[in-house]
Amino acid sequence: MRRLFLKPLPIPKSKLLILLLISGVQHAQSIYTQQDVDICKAKFQLAFEKDIAKLPINEIIIEIGKSFIGTGYSANTLEKGDQEKLVVNLSGLDCYTFLEASLVFARCIKNGKTSFEDFQNELTNVRYRDGMLNEYPSRLHYFSDWIYDMNKRKIGKDITKEIGGVLYKKKINFMSTHIDSYSQLKNNPKFVKEIAGFEKQINSRKYYYIPQDNIANIEQKIQSGDILGITTNIDGLDISHTGIAIRMDDGRIHLMHAPNVGYKVQITEKPLADYIKGNKKQTGIMVLRPI
Repeated sequence: MRRLFLKPLPIPKSKLLILLLISGVQHAQSIYTQQDVDICKAKFQLAFEKDIAKLPINEIIIEIGKSFIGTGYSANTLEKGDQEKLVVNLSGLDCYTFLEASLVFARCIKNGKTSFEDFQNELTNVRYRDGMLNEYPSRLHYFSDWIYDMNKRKIGKDITKEIGGVLYKKKINFMSTHIDSYSQLKNNPKFVKEIAGFEKQINSRKYYYIPQDNIANIEQKIQSGDILGITTNIDGLDISHTGIAIRMDDGRIHLMHAPNVGYKVQITEKPLADYIKGNKKQTGIMVLRPI
């Protein structure tokens, strides 16, 4: 296996650039800190030391996911400024950015692309509709829409229906009906209209889910490294939580995830089926298998 190298960043030429690098680089389409660059480099170094590039991608996702265990939860990490930029935040994760980072690192490692620039490119590819960062609505805000996009572009396969899923009947309109909860929607009617258009597309599709009472019966069909979206009974919302499936020593599927504010990335003590039943707002799961 060839050695993994990172492309060096340009050396700052002024105190201003040094301050930007420390506090958060904000130029062109990216926002990140030197800490993010260092964490990225460490993940690729870990991949080299453990020689995991030869593993199936689901196993690489598990190795990277485990390396994030203990990382603190950070809310609203992608909501920076009044213009959409690629936000890289690897020192604090929410439930989505945790699984996103694990998938992106795994894809980079599998493809032998291990510079920070490579990571940014793949992050853009996974986070935005058709892999294109344009404006705020180009981000895949709804996780069911994210699953659809990943399935369409063969980044993953939505296996929910084939492992026993039933039709998920729900009207999705949370963002367009809660504009004040999203800073970029408050003063931009154009974005609200575009988001409503994407909600209409979501509502026109057929989605499937595994109801919580059926999860234990089908969990043998779930693999470690599968990506899970947890459906919800919250009005207008498709999925309220996400994580990565992991089979533990008890033979059961558990959830590796970033739980909530005040908690760190962890693996649930309870099996997935019991964990879902323990939350009255969680109704079941959608399953995407990375390719």
